[in-house]
Amino acid sequence: MKLKLDLHDIFNRGQDIDRALNDIIQEALTKKATLVEIIPGKGSGQLKKRVLRFLDRRDIKPLYHRVEKDSRNFGRLFVHFRHK
Repeated sequence: MKLKLDLHDIFNRGQDIDRALNDIIQEALTKKATLVEIIPGKGSGQLKKRVLRFLDRRDIKPLYHRVEKDSRNFGRLFVHFRHK
């Protein structure tokens, strides 16, 4: 199962971004999704950096397996999960 989060609509609202990221991670865990596609968009790269910082938080990092940056599309990240 793959989930998708597009951050274009809330790119300038910090609390909404964190809430959306938290919600999609929790949804992936609940539904046992193996992949979450996050689209911060290309822009200046600041939103992508914010997403990567969120994913690197001490409370979030143990919840997923790895993060993959799309080599063909700078504005897209994949978060991979392993469920037991």
